[in-house]
Amino acid sequence: MHPAGQPRGQVSGPDHMSASIRISFLTLAAAQSRILVGGQAVIEGVMMRVPGAYAVAVRQPDGEIRLRRERFTSLVESSRWLKLPVVRGVIHLFESLKLGINTLNWSAEVAYPEDDAPSGWSTVLSTSMALVLGVGLFFVAPLWLTTRLLQVDQQAVSFNLVSGGFRITFFLVYLGLISLLKDVRRLFEYHGAEHKAVYTFEAGRPLTVDNTRDFSTRHPRCGTTFLFIVLIAAILAFALIDTIALAVVGRLTLGLRLLVHLPLIPLVAGIGYEALKLTARYQHLWLPRWLSQPGLWLQGITTREPDEQQLAVALESLKEAFGEELPRMEGRQYVAEAIA
Repeated sequence: MHPAGQPRGQVSGPDHMSASIRISFLTLAAAQSRILVGGQAVIEGVMMRVPGAYAVAVRQPDGEIRLRRERFTSLVESSRWLKLPVVRGVIHLFESLKLGINTLNWSAEVAYPEDDAPSGWSTVLSTSMALVLGVGLFFVAPLWLTTRLLQVDQQAVSFNLVSGGFRITFFLVYLGLISLLKDVRRLFEYHGAEHKAVYTFEAGRPLTVDNTRDFSTRHPRCGTTFLFIVLIAAILAFALIDTIALAVVGRLTLGLRLLVHLPLIPLVAGIGYEALKLTARYQHLWLPRWLSQPGLWLQGITTREPDEQQLAVALESLKEAFGEELPRMEGRQYVAEAIA
């Protein structure tokens, strides 16, 4: 089911890119056999992003699928400077966060229409609190515990190995706990459906439920793998940063570490983005395959086997994202540059 007055293949929202430019993106992607295709699970649905647009498909309480499509061009495409390694990763991170929050909110409105929709201010407040809690749990708490429990705060490598160990432990415990929640398990099933849909597209198969069955729910370019790579990159990057800081100021306190580390989190994420692209591109080599393996193991928690209805939603989202360009893109084998 499409939103009222919006037939399949049309888009809502402002038109920031002409049809000719949008087609050129897709044509270039097809010619190179590499394409930016990915997305995320949302409440009772899936968001899929392709060059020039993204779409959300959500299963309504009456069983119908509600679709929404928006044109979207990354800031990275606006300047060659923004395409520089690491810089592009930082931009993609913030764009993905913004798209993720917007599509999650819309999916909640569609999946639970009887509930009062949150106001703009409440959404901003809840998002801000979630970010603060995330930074506190995964960055501030490990630094504080390492400082208080061990006498390694003036040893750059040892300190960051220990604090990184705390960070990874907290992340694993967090994933394990939230996976026990019924709603989160269902979200993870849609996550698995998203991966299967992208695998089907990459293989050049028609986007049908039957064609998705043989594919895994785990994908090397998943956001879960990205998060784990960022955790490892944080250990290496902050050890180097602390080494430089100790050489300059002579002694590091917890407050000074927080002052230096926290603003550099986006930089570490950008490094993680480049590492993810490299490990995913060279999966045929043993080292990249070995480096991506922990992320694939973690997807045993963050993805679940979806049912046919969930697969249908993921496929509809991908079809809607491509819109009228779908026939031009189907039937060829690709490497999706990103999944989530």
